[in-house]
Amino acid sequence: MINMIQNAKDQAAQLAMSAYHAAVADGSLPEAEVKTAPVEIPKDTANGDFTTTFALAASKALHQNPRVIAQTLLDHMDLEGTYFASAEIAGPGFLNFRLNDSWYQGVVSAVETEGAEYGTNDALKGKKYMVEFVSANPTGPMHMGNARGGVLGDTLAAVLAHSGAEVTREFYVNDAGHQIDKFAHSIEARYLQIIHGEDAIPFPEDGYQGGDIRELAQAYYDENGDKLVNVSAEERQETLAQFGLSVNLPKMKTDLQRYKINYDLWFYESDLHNSGYVAETVDQLTANGWTYEKDGALWLKTAEIMRENMLKAGKKEKDIEKLELKDDVLRRANGFYTYFAADIAYHRNKFAVRGYDKVINIWGADHHGHVARLKGALDALGLNGTEKLDIVLMQLVKLLRDGELVRMSKRTGKAISLSDLLDEIPVDAARWYFNAKPDTQMEFDLGLAVREDSENPIYYVEYAHARICSLIARLTAEGVALPASADASLLTAEAERALIKQIAQFCEEVKLAARDYDPSHINRCLQELAACFHRFYNACRIGGEEPALAAARLKLADNARTVLKNGLKLIGVDAPEKM
Repeated sequence: MINMIQNAKDQAAQLAMSAYHAAVADGSLPEAEVKTAPVEIPKDTANGDFTTTFALAASKALHQNPRVIAQTLLDHMDLEGTYFASAEIAGPGFLNFRLNDSWYQGVVSAVETEGAEYGTNDALKGKKYMVEFVSANPTGPMHMGNARGGVLGDTLAAVLAHSGAEVTREFYVNDAGHQIDKFAHSIEARYLQIIHGEDAIPFPEDGYQGGDIRELAQAYYDENGDKLVNVSAEERQETLAQFGLSVNLPKMKTDLQRYKINYDLWFYESDLHNSGYVAETVDQLTANGWTYEKDGALWLKTAEIMRENMLKAGKKEKDIEKLELKDDVLRRANGFYTYFAADIAYHRNKFAVRGYDKVINIWGADHHGHVARLKGALDALGLNGTEKLDIVLMQLVKLLRDGELVRMSKRTGKAISLSDLLDEIPVDAARWYFNAKPDTQMEFDLGLAVREDSENPIYYVEYAHARICSLIARLTAEGVALPASADASLLTAEAERALIKQIAQFCEEVKLAARDYDPSHINRCLQELAACFHRFYNACRIGGEEPALAAARLKLADNARTVLKNGLKLIGVDAPEKM
């Protein structure tokens, strides 16, 4: 769990603060309340490897020019035994630090010591997290939004676990409520049409029109004939709905496993209803004073809850009024609970029964209006939904083929499903491309995803790993053995140092991916790491070099291979040894 970038930042900050205290002690600077300023990596590393704005931040409190403060700090700074070879002033008062050999040695040593664990950290140690993702209605095939949400959720769970959290991956099965009722009526109509003819049986106006519904009806008829013709409509619909679910749910699980996604738990909405937990949750909201009856239905005071939350967050009353907040029905006049009531109960279960510290849901951007309402309902139950429930909203996906918009599958002639997609491109390519920044609309070019050149980022990264494996195998055959460790003091070329820095950056990107709920940090890091390796490979000869330098370079290449493999594993992508 060694993060050499964080270690260097911490040390630079401590050096600046220690120099300040030393300057105060001998009267060079006045004593005042100054805070440790952040240390960053400058955009142009020609100015140094790390920089701090300590002198600029302290100038107001000390009533001195930042450059004067910076010079005084340098006069009182001792770099002996640190990661830094030098420090200097730049611009209006930046303090820039340049790394020495010990830092580079620390990076390569960390990779060699930690191996497959390199990149892990304990930032979330002791925390219990749940990531709920995909949770597609089991009434039809999974679509592109599910494909994107699947890899985002799975990779986010992986980086959270890499950051020390105990993580559960969960799929919420909507096997109750209105959509299942519509599902049942749709299959029923198609089933009866098989028996009596299409003209004899009207299809529900709001029914599911997909060919998959016809296939389910035909499959039931092929197995059971007309046995449901003379039973009650209620029994027929229940039987057909359960049959449809018995076909669709295993298919969903199979498709997701093919996509390399395995859940810890499939949680069924029907269990919430059958156990009485939805009714109990609504009763609790009533007991807390947050419901009222109107027109025979039971309503949640959503508008009042959200208004209170917004006022606490500092939003102005006049701005809240413009939102025209509305209340929500929890129980309809017919006695049936709404989907919103079940969703509140489900999330109450996550916190009150299963005790998660943080719950993260991956939702499509069209669910934006539901976020504050659900958090508010949890607040009304005393579960602090505002802080403990986080929603990652992902934007739409546009599928392209060689620049042209694609809507239909070439194989089926229907809207492209996850299964269709995985028939057309490799699973690894799908996982790589869908692991894009969640809040940006993405364009996924199917043609690019199967190209075998540097324009295709997944190919470029996997090729870097395979190239290193081939290099090690070839040199081993030539008698150049892979050493146990690298002597980083020999690795002084620009390409060598750049590669070591990017290897160190991997630890930071894992931490940032978990912090930002944005696992695409890993993709960007791996692309840059592959680029750094290719530049190193072209600039720094290994075979034929003096043995000690050749060994150090070969081990550095192996370190890069380790980090590429670790990163690809986080995304759920293979690290091939040959291509």
